[in-house]
Amino acid sequence: MNLATTAAKVRPRGNGKAGGSVPPRPRQAPVKPRGSLIAGVDIGSSKICCFIARVDGDEPRILGIGHQVSRGLKSGSIIDLEEVGGSIRSAVHAAEEMADETIETVAVSLSGGFGPSRMVKAEINIGGREISDADMRHVLERGYTMRDGGDRTVIHSFPVGFSIDDSRGIRDPRGMIGTRLGVNMHIVTAAAPAVRNHSAAIARAMLDVNALVVSPYAAGLACLVEDETNLGVTLIDMGGGTTTVGVFVGGNLVFADSAPVGGGHVTNDIARGLSTSVAHAERLKALFGSAISSTLDEREMIAVPQIGEEEDGHAAHVPKSMLVNIIAPRIEETFEMVRNRLEAAGSDKIAGRRVVLTGGACQLHGVRELAGLILDKQVRIGHPLRIKGLAESTHGPAYSTAAGLLHFAMSERTETPRPQRRPARGLIGHVTNWLREFF
Repeated sequence: MNLATTAAKVRPRGNGKAGGSVPPRPRQAPVKPRGSLIAGVDIGSSKICCFIARVDGDEPRILGIGHQVSRGLKSGSIIDLEEVGGSIRSAVHAAEEMADETIETVAVSLSGGFGPSRMVKAEINIGGREISDADMRHVLERGYTMRDGGDRTVIHSFPVGFSIDDSRGIRDPRGMIGTRLGVNMHIVTAAAPAVRNHSAAIARAMLDVNALVVSPYAAGLACLVEDETNLGVTLIDMGGGTTTVGVFVGGNLVFADSAPVGGGHVTNDIARGLSTSVAHAERLKALFGSAISSTLDEREMIAVPQIGEEEDGHAAHVPKSMLVNIIAPRIEETFEMVRNRLEAAGSDKIAGRRVVLTGGACQLHGVRELAGLILDKQVRIGHPLRIKGLAESTHGPAYSTAAGLLHFAMSERTETPRPQRRPARGLIGHVTNWLREFF
């Protein structure tokens, strides 16, 4: 599909507000009506991708796809708002042309500026009586107010378990009797400037943000199966500028973090190490790159075009082992950073021994094997699941986050409230959403 370069259709400018809503449970049944139009924009460091779909039963059906090379981003952070806005407009316009639809609101990914997330526990005294809806609201309000202070914005916050006195792991405590009611809440926050910049970039494409979703959560919604999210799994989304991590246990996201390193750093290492252009370094990585060495690497020679040399005859010829020796340390560093973050948060044990790799950078030969060695876990490559009409070219790990945004957009809390219900706002709105979602 050709990349669109024209501007998006003119429509009234949105307000660009980010959605700090509570995420749905993984694999929940969709609540948007069949036929509803949904869209997601994955703002990555290497590419920007827009998916437009309709709700078709319990799965989205793809109508249009647009993607564009990212400009104005570095390690998941926006460094040039106008360039990012232009890339988003091009991607959205291509998807709208393919779908023959015009979108106004989108779910948007956030791959940098967040984490590490944290668990907070709130507790109230209920005096030995039966627990009511009012008690639930009270304890959830107290948990929400314990979020990070400072210049941080809550991206996701939701209860992962309740307790009554010394009894833990209670799903729904209403109607039960006890002295103390507690809740464990998982809160993911991001730097407020990063959130505002994402909203401003989307506004430049004449769109509204109806939900902001951290990329490991979106990718997990797309490529994890129910048993993995229930029994425990670590999702590692390896993008161009960042590597993000999500830990799922008991059907919930219980940890999220990001590291400012990705496939683009590997490409830059190759360009510097072999004195070639970034474009040629990317090509060498795709054709000959590997994160694991082999005995044949010393014998196999590869041609490396040199910077400033236009004639093929001036290309340097180096053993493949030289390329591998540049790639492997960076990939090792990436997984060591992931392992250290998991250990620091205490999430390396609760997630069990299952790891799912996704994102474009995980497609490099040998990455899966190296991840297994460094993390000492069972590893598989994840790609989008439970989505209809997705072409083979966009069914790989590089599109997991974009596909997951559609799954998130199918949930009720990311849509405009239906006419019979007034929109819930503020803290009470959060609590109402929690009660509606989890009970």
